[in-house]
Amino acid sequence: MNTRTTSTASGTAATKPADIAAATEIDTSGAPQQIVPDVDLDHPAVDSDPRAGTSVEQNKIDFNDPTLTGQEAVEKNLGEQKK
Repeated sequence: MNTRTTSTASGTAATKPADIAAATEIDTSGAPQQIVPDVDLDHPAVDSDPRAGTSVEQNKIDFNDPTLTGQEAVEKNLGEQKK
Protein backbone atom coordinates (compact mmCIF):
# COMPACT_ATOMS: atom_id res chain seq x y z
CA MET A 1 0.00 0.00 0.00
CA ASN A 2 1.40 3.37 -0.97
CA THR A 3 1.09 5.79 1.95
CA ARG A 4 2.94 8.64 0.26
CA THR A 5 0.97 11.81 -0.28
CA THR A 6 1.33 14.15 -3.17
CA SER A 7 1.45 17.91 -2.78
CA THR A 8 -1.16 20.03 -4.48
CA ALA A 9 -1.83 23.75 -4.57
CA SER A 10 -4.35 23.41 -1.73
CA GLY A 11 -2.46 20.88 0.45
CA THR A 12 -1.59 17.21 0.32
CA ALA A 13 -3.86 14.53 -1.11
CA ALA A 14 -4.27 13.15 2.43
CA THR A 15 -5.58 16.44 3.82
CA LYS A 16 -7.82 17.50 0.93
CA PRO A 17 -11.56 17.08 1.57
CA ALA A 18 -12.95 13.85 0.12
CA ASP A 19 -15.26 14.24 -2.85
CA ILE A 20 -18.02 11.88 -1.65
CA ALA A 21 -21.64 12.69 -2.43
CA ALA A 22 -24.04 13.18 0.47
CA ALA A 23 -26.52 10.43 1.25
CA THR A 24 -29.87 10.70 -0.52
CA GLU A 25 -31.56 7.64 1.02
CA ILE A 26 -31.93 6.15 4.50
CA ASP A 27 -31.50 2.40 5.09
CA THR A 28 -34.17 0.46 6.99
CA SER A 29 -31.81 0.50 9.97
CA GLY A 30 -31.96 4.30 9.93
CA ALA A 31 -28.41 4.70 8.62
CA PRO A 32 -27.75 7.10 5.75
CA GLN A 33 -26.86 5.27 2.55
CA GLN A 34 -23.68 6.96 1.41
CA ILE A 35 -21.71 5.41 -1.42
CA VAL A 36 -17.95 5.51 -0.86
CA PRO A 37 -16.48 4.37 -4.18
CA ASP A 38 -13.04 3.23 -3.04
CA VAL A 39 -14.03 1.00 -0.09
CA ASP A 40 -12.92 -2.59 -0.66
CA LEU A 41 -15.80 -4.70 0.67
CA ASP A 42 -13.56 -7.79 0.53
CA HIS A 43 -11.02 -6.28 2.95
CA PRO A 44 -10.86 -8.22 6.25
CA ALA A 45 -11.51 -5.04 8.27
CA VAL A 46 -14.80 -4.38 6.46
CA ASP A 47 -17.89 -6.36 7.41
CA SER A 48 -20.10 -6.22 4.33
CA ASP A 49 -22.62 -8.66 5.83
CA PRO A 50 -22.89 -7.95 9.57
CA ARG A 51 -26.04 -10.06 9.97
CA ALA A 52 -24.61 -13.22 8.44
CA GLY A 53 -25.27 -16.21 10.68
CA THR A 54 -27.87 -14.44 12.81
CA SER A 55 -31.35 -15.78 13.44
CA VAL A 56 -34.72 -14.22 12.63
CA GLU A 57 -35.24 -13.70 16.38
CA GLN A 58 -31.96 -11.80 16.72
CA ASN A 59 -32.91 -9.51 13.87
CA LYS A 60 -36.27 -8.61 15.40
CA ILE A 61 -34.55 -6.69 18.21
CA ASP A 62 -34.10 -2.97 17.54
CA PHE A 63 -30.89 -1.65 19.09
CA ASN A 64 -31.21 1.78 17.44
CA ASP A 65 -32.75 3.53 20.45
CA PRO A 66 -29.89 5.49 22.06
CA THR A 67 -31.90 6.00 25.24
CA LEU A 68 -31.87 2.27 26.05
CA THR A 69 -29.04 -0.01 27.07
CA GLY A 70 -28.62 -3.23 25.08
CA GLN A 71 -30.30 -5.21 27.86
CA GLU A 72 -33.22 -2.76 28.05
CA ALA A 73 -33.68 -2.97 24.26
CA VAL A 74 -33.80 -6.77 24.40
CA GLU A 75 -36.25 -6.77 27.33
CA LYS A 76 -38.50 -4.21 25.60
CA ASN A 77 -38.53 -6.09 22.29
CA LEU A 78 -39.15 -9.48 23.93
CA GLY A 79 -41.97 -7.96 25.98
CA GLU A 80 -43.57 -6.54 22.83
CA GLN A 81 -43.44 -9.95 21.14
CA LYS A 82 -45.61 -11.47 23.89
CA LYS A 83 -48.47 -9.05 23.22
